[in-house]
This record gives sequence, C-alpha cells and structure tokens, in this order.
Amino acid sequence: MSATPSINAVVHEYYGELLTYLTSRLRSRDQAADAVQETFLRVLTVSSVEPILNIRAFLYKTATNITIDLFRRDQRQAHRCVNLEDAHDLPSRNADPERVVIGKEEIEYLSQAIVELPPKCRHVFLLHKVRGKSHREIAAHLGISQNMVEKHIIKGMAHCRQKLNNLK
Repeated sequence: MSATPSINAVVHEYYGELLTYLTSRLRSRDQAADAVQETFLRVLTVSSVEPILNIRAFLYKTATNITIDLFRRDQRQAHRCVNLEDAHDLPSRNADPERVVIGKEEIEYLSQAIVELPPKCRHVFLLHKVRGKSHREIAAHLGISQNMVEKHIIKGMAHCRQKLNNLK
C-alpha cells in the first residue's frame, strides 16, 4: 500500500480487522465500532508533515490509545461516586457566564455543521449521536450496510470537528 492511501481505501482495508481487535479488547461490539470510528477520524485529522509510512501500525497504535482512554474514562467515572453526606462539600456546578456563551456558540456551530451535511449522512449521524442508535440498528432501519453507516458517521464527525476547529 502506498504511503498516502485515501481514507476510503484505508477504511475498506482495515475496518473489519480493527473492529475484531477492539471488540476483543472492549468486549462490546458497539463500543468497539465507536472506537474504530474515532480511530479513523483521528487518522483523517492528523496534521503531520511526514506521511504515515505504516498505516496499519498507526491505526493499531491509535486504536489502542483510544481503548486506553476509554478504560481510564470508565475508571474516573467509577471513582466519581459520592456519598450524599459529602455532597454539600462539592463545588457548585453553576457555569460561569463566559462558559455559557462559549457553549451556546459551539452549539450554534455544530447545528449549522449538521444542517450542512448531505441528507442521508445527516440522518445517519443524528440517529447515532442524538438517538443513540447502534450501527447495526441504523443499518437495519435504513437498509444500508454497517460499513456505509460508519462512513456517514465518520464524515459527519469530521465535518463537525472541522467547524469547531474553525471556531477556535
């Protein structure tokens, strides 16, 4: 494979392999599918001056890092449980006004980004991100392949990420 293959070629060649690998590590096909999607999204948004010479190794390293991030996030969430007696000592969750304005601006950018997506891509993206549907459920509902669902979600995520990066 050449040093700079298209993302479609990379997805086509490595999607199933990465999904199997991450499913065995995460023990959840849906969580693995999300991690594979994030892997391809990260590869797509890499801003490296040097070309990626071994795309397979890069994908596996990225996927492994995402898996580690997921485990760490789950551990942090498990440690966040607080006894009700200790709750009065927690800091206030009221957001400062500046953060509220920034959050509203980000929501407007994301809403616009979603509206700009092609209709089928937007529908798949919203079913997954807003309705929480799994890739399998979306594929069955729309009569398309799970691979096509992945491609639509990756495209939607990349577009939204680009819009938010333009905001900063």
